[in-house]
This record gives sequence, C-alpha cells and structure tokens, in this order.
Amino acid sequence: MSIFSPKPQDRHSHNPPNPSKKLTEKSDKNGSVASNDGKHPSSKPRRRKRSRVVAQTLNGIKRVSTTVIKPLIGPKAIYRRSWFWIGLGVGGSAIALGWGWQKLESSLPDSTKDVLTYVRDGTITIKAADSTIIQQIGPASHETLKIWEIPETLIQAFIAIEDQRFKEHKGVDSQGILRATVANLKAGGVVEGGSTITQQLARIVFFDHERSIVRKLKEMRMAQKIEQDLTKDQILERYLNLVYLGSGAYGIADAAWVYFSKPVKDLTLGEMATLAGLPPAPSVYSPLLEGKINSSRQKAAKERRDVVLQRMLENGYISQAEANKAMAEPLTIKASQPKRLERKAFYFTEYIQQELPKYVSKEVLGKKGLTIETTINLEWQDAAETAVQKTMKTYGRYQRFGQAALVAVDPRNGQIKAMVGGKDFNDLDSNNYLNRVTQAQRQPGSTFKTFVYAAALATGMSPYKGYMDAGYIVDGYEPKNYSERFRGSISVRDALISSVNVVAVKTLVDVGWEPIIKLAQKMGIKSKLHPTYSLALGASEVNLLELTSSYGTLAAQGIHHDAHGIRRIIDQHGNVIYDHKLEGERAIDAETAAIVTWMLRGVVTGGTGTAAQIGRPAVGKTGTTDDARDLWFVGYIPQLVAGVWLGNDDNKPTRGSSATAAATWRRFMLEVIEDLDRESFTERPRKLSGREATIEAQPIKPKRVINKKFVPTTVTASTSRSRRRTSSRRGSSTRRASSTRRRSSRVRVSRKNSQPKRYYRRKATTKRSYPRKSTTRRYTPRNTAPRRRSAPAKRRYAPAPARRRPAPARARRRPAPAPRVAPKPVARPKPQRRPAGGPLAPPAARK
Repeated sequence: MSIFSPKPQDRHSHNPPNPSKKLTEKSDKNGSVASNDGKHPSSKPRRRKRSRVVAQTLNGIKRVSTTVIKPLIGPKAIYRRSWFWIGLGVGGSAIALGWGWQKLESSLPDSTKDVLTYVRDGTITIKAADSTIIQQIGPASHETLKIWEIPETLIQAFIAIEDQRFKEHKGVDSQGILRATVANLKAGGVVEGGSTITQQLARIVFFDHERSIVRKLKEMRMAQKIEQDLTKDQILERYLNLVYLGSGAYGIADAAWVYFSKPVKDLTLGEMATLAGLPPAPSVYSPLLEGKINSSRQKAAKERRDVVLQRMLENGYISQAEANKAMAEPLTIKASQPKRLERKAFYFTEYIQQELPKYVSKEVLGKKGLTIETTINLEWQDAAETAVQKTMKTYGRYQRFGQAALVAVDPRNGQIKAMVGGKDFNDLDSNNYLNRVTQAQRQPGSTFKTFVYAAALATGMSPYKGYMDAGYIVDGYEPKNYSERFRGSISVRDALISSVNVVAVKTLVDVGWEPIIKLAQKMGIKSKLHPTYSLALGASEVNLLELTSSYGTLAAQGIHHDAHGIRRIIDQHGNVIYDHKLEGERAIDAETAAIVTWMLRGVVTGGTGTAAQIGRPAVGKTGTTDDARDLWFVGYIPQLVAGVWLGNDDNKPTRGSSATAAATWRRFMLEVIEDLDRESFTERPRKLSGREATIEAQPIKPKRVINKKFVPTTVTASTSRSRRRTSSRRGSSTRRASSTRRRSSRVRVSRKNSQPKRYYRRKATTKRSYPRKSTTRRYTPRNTAPRRRSAPAKRRYAPAPARRRPAPARARRRPAPAPRVAPKPVARPKPQRRPAGGPLAPPAARK
C-alpha cells in the first residue's frame, strides 16, 4: 500500500476527515505514537500512521482541489508511471526547443537586404563622380562584377568544388553534410566541408569565423532566410565578389589580377580551377607568399587545381579531353599588386579623409565600412596634374619656384572637380603631404582687389569713377605700383585691368574695411581678414580653395555655394548617412556680379592676364606679392572656376610672374573646355552710374593723408630697359643687358686701339649723326662666296657668324680708316769730305 493511502475506514467514507482537527499524538522515544488521553499506542503498522498524517496534512490545504490531490494519493503515484516521464521529457524538450528557437530567431538580423550592399568592417572606399574607385582602405573588394560578366565555366568550377547541389537545396544541404562527414571520417581529418555557398555568404556578411555550434546554427538558419529572399544568381554574384581568395584578393576579379594579371574574361580553364580551389584554405593553396611565388605553395595549388578539374569532370561540366589538357598545363603565375592598393588623386583623397569627421560620428568612423561618393572628375584631374607637372618642368627651375597648386570648382553647386596640392605627392623631399590648396595660407596679392572693387560697385560706385594715380600716403602707409610709375587720372575699371595699387587703396578708404571684409566672407573667404590699409593689396593670408570658391560666386551671378568634395556617405549596410544638399546663399546682387565680371574680362583681353586667353569668353585676375614670393591667377568661365598658385614653401622670392600662373590656368582649361559647351556671361546692366546701393559704405577717416602731385613719367629707352631687368622676365632681360654691355665694351676698345687721333678730330667737326640701331648690329666681313638669300622680313638682324670677332661699331656706315703706314726710309749718301782747300761737289755728283 502506498504511503499516501488513507485509512481503510476513510477510503469509502463519504465524509472526508476534518482538516481542522488538531493532531494530539506524540512520538515516544521508541518511535511509537501515543495519544494525549493516556491510551496505549495503536497496534497498526507505522506506514498507515504516516499515511494518515500525510493525508490529514494534504486535506488541510483548503485551496487545493481534490481533483488534483486524488491522482497523487491514488493507488499508484503518477511519477511512478513510465508515460509520465516520457511525456515530461518530450514536453520539456519541446519547451526548450521552442525557447532556443525563439532565442535563435531573435539573435538573427531582421532582414537579408544587407547581403546586396554589404561592405566589410574597417574599410573605406572613395569613389569619383563616375563611381570609379580612386582609393580603398582595408580589406575591400576593388572590382565587383555582375553575374552576366562572370564566365559560366568559372561559376561551374566553384559549384563543383564548393556546393554540388547548389541549385537544388534551400540553403542547407543535408546530403552534403552527411557526405562531408563520411569523407572526413574516412580520411581521418577535415578534407571536405558541409557548408553550402549560401552558408558561406551568410558567414561573410553576418557572422565571424568563430567555431561553435551556436554560430553554425545561426549560419544555417540565415542561409535559409537568404534563399527565401534572393535568387540563386544574386547569391552567386555576391559570393563571388566577396569571398577571400588569399594574397589580399577579395573577390574573383581581384584574384584574377593578383595571380594572373588579367581580367576574369581572359582566364583559362586551369586558371579558373585554381581560383575555385582557394576558398577553403587560402593560406595553404595560394601560390604566393608575401607577394612572391613560393615553390611548395605552387605545388599545393596545382594539386588543388587538379582536384577541382576532376570534380568538374564528374559533374559533367567539362569533357575528359578538356580535363586532361588543363591538368597537363603548368601552373603559370604572373603576380601583381592588388588593385585596392592603387590610388588616384592623392591630394584629393587625403582631403576627403580629413573632412570625414565633419559628417560621420566617431563610432561609425571607428567601425568604418564606409563608401564615400565624391565630386571629382577624373579626366579633369588628369588634366590638372599634367598642367602642374609641365609648369614645374618648364618654368620651375628657371623662375625659381619649387611648388605649384591648382583647384577647380563648379560655381553652380560648389563641387570640387580637380585638386592638385603640390608638384608630387610621392616626393618625400618636398613636404609632399602638405596640401597647398587647403592647408597653405598665403597672401593673395592683387587677386584680393576684386573684393575691394566689388564692394565699391555694390555701394553704387560707377566703374568709370576716376582716381588720381599719384604718390599717396595715408597714416604713414604708402602704396607702390608694381610698374614703379604713375598714370595720373584713371578709372576704377582701368585700375583693375592694369592692377594699379594706389587706386585700390584709395577705393578701400572710400568704401571702408567692414563692408569689404563682410562681402569677402559672404563670397567664400573663411580666413581672418585684418582691417589694415594693405588689405586692398592682399596682405591677409588665405588659401587657394577659399579664394577660388569666392571667385565662383561671381561666376554664379552672386550666389555662393560652399566648396565641397563629398556628395554622399553610405555605411556598410547600404544606408545613406550623409547626403549633401544644394543650398546657395546670395552674397552679392546679380548686377554688381555682372559688372565685376565685365571688368575682369578686360584683365584677360588686354590687361595683366592675357596669358590666360583660351579662345572663348573667360575672366580672371592675376596676383603677385612682394619679391614675387606668390604668383596667382584665378579665372573662370560660366561653368567652371579654377585657381593656380606658384611659389616656395619656405617663402623665398621667385623670379617669375603671375603670367606663368595664367599660362598654367590656360593649359588646364584648354583640356576642360573640350567637354563643355560654349556659354556667354550675363550681360552687364546698361546703367552704370547712379545705381541703387545694395550695401552701405563706411568710409575710413584717416588721421593724415598726403596726396603728392602727379608728375608724368617720360619713358625712355634706358628706363624701359631698367624696368625689363626688374620685370618678370629677369633671366632673359639679364642676358640681353649683358650682351649689350659686351657690345659697348667692344666699341670702346676698338675706338681706343684702332682709330687715329685725327679720326676723332674729324668726328668732332662732322655734322652727320649715326642711327642708333647701328650700335646693335654686328659686323659681318665681306665674303667672296655667293651670297645667301636674305633672311625673312621679320628678322631685324642677321645672326653673327660663330667665333668671329666683331669689327668696330658703325663699320657698315663708314669704313674704318686705313692704318698709318710709316714712309720708307730714304738711304742718304754719306757726306763727302771736303777736299782740303776745295768746294763741295754738286748734288748730282753726290748721288
């Protein structure tokens, strides 16, 4: 009888025992039970007594239903029945399985769309405007292919060795797992994997390479989800573009280049089989070790290739003849550097990386996996680099400047289209990492005058307003013109075209510092501008990018767009985390912008920027600082604005001029305009005087002003020659001057040594003057040989014969006098002695 069985008299009783009845029995030392009334212990077995106690205790629980207690106190307890434990095991397993499944599902990604856009962690991919990759950082796939661009034989090779039932299963291949298990047991090691191609793709995109049962279960479940959402072609395409194939190659396109230096479409059957055999163990089957061919690895790669070919034969993808031919071929490797390590537009990509923290949080930037779409035009970038290199090669050493920079911006949206920050990014001896477009602060020189005159026109000033170009001192500051002479009364327009410094300072005094500074900042200048009189001549330092961008405001009819190089930033899941919005701000009224553009056209057509003419409407402004330390030219057409700077990093003087910068700008723009339609600038308003002011002038009140009297300067030959010696073409002028001095010395020597004194006396009395040009001609001695044809009319002087000493000057006008010939001495007869006492003989007799 069970210990939970009730007393016999209670088994058939209709009245259950009273649960409120208190137990009065006590146990003695021998274990017997005695009552409180002093009676002797009961003779019933001890088990029944215990059963009665338990039954009474259970019956005392009022809230427990008798239907629940009855099975427990029945003839046989439920936990003693076999079906109870079977049910408990099945139910518990089901509950645990359900809980585990729910836990597994909750740990998986919600969507499989990341498969189509996935980028590995720790990577940054920078693309040009046409989506061409210009730089990659980290383990990224450089080149991705569409499924129709991949040869069918290559796809069959991967399926044959990695997943033979790829087209039949739904993500997990149970037959493949069983087959791999049997093969591994027979071999005594891992020789075949059971993961399908879909499972491998799920591992690449969503999981790491941790070896655990949980990771394997997640991988299998995610593969099933991928099979439900994507087609087989999409799965194959993503897998073949993401799979790691050793030696730094991610994807089949990169691997074809790394191992065979050819595109995928040109691979042979044996080469395709070699690539297909790499995924299980790239470090083992790759024929390269640290970028070089390794004999032992090459042997292992060949053996693996033959295994792939045999699998392709077994699956009917190739014939026996094709397999034999491919196996007989040697494994020829032609290694190349991974394309992801190649780089273009060095200075621009460095600039992009420096700009990233402005748009991306530290957490996202630390994880990376970013794709950055930029604004650069690679064709224009190549043209910019070529223009800078040619300028450095042609003029750099001669004009003594060691660096050059160029940047081009679309004025209609602010997109940077080309950027060259120095002569050579890879030249470690030239401070190559310094981007002279964005990081070098230099004085802009006369290019800043554009802001002075733009502010003046915005106040209502007429471009024909006249100023006196003469000596001028304001509060102790005396501006000097570059030509070192004054022009007298001159209009604002002509002063800008000829780059007259005195007029620029006088205009600044009439307009004021504040209006000019505020206008320059609205137009794009972000550097600090100091309110000094020399501000009109570009004394405050700026960088090339902001100066060029501010000129673009004029090209865009007064609307400024911030210069930028990033269009969009996409994270590794394909989400756009930054998208540049086109927002322009009115910086100057359209009429004033049109008038300034009209004035600047004169700089290119007939002013200091004639070297920038490109055969279509173009405007610009030159700039030169003291001792030609900085050479500038910033110009634009309606569709593009570009700026050029030449100089030295150590601020040493050069021997060049801004005309060299203008020529560099021209060389670049001639390549660019081939892709752009010819457009004209907006016509200037007809009314130039009495216009309504858009900004208010705040004239400066100097403490002391000295206006010197204008004295016309007479330009003489000697003055022009001296100016040429100090002009931009110092080298050629120096050679001309030195040759003139040599000719003068020859003339003086010839006069002193070869001409008699009487020649000077006769020259002093003659009234004939010799033309000045005769002093520059060279003497050519007569020659009895037939005369050659005369030189073209454009040549003024015939070249001097080599190694012939020139005759004295004026020799062609007047033959040199014959040298003095001393008379021959006459033999005199010896005097005869007078005879003693007789006369001398007659003369005839003396002969």
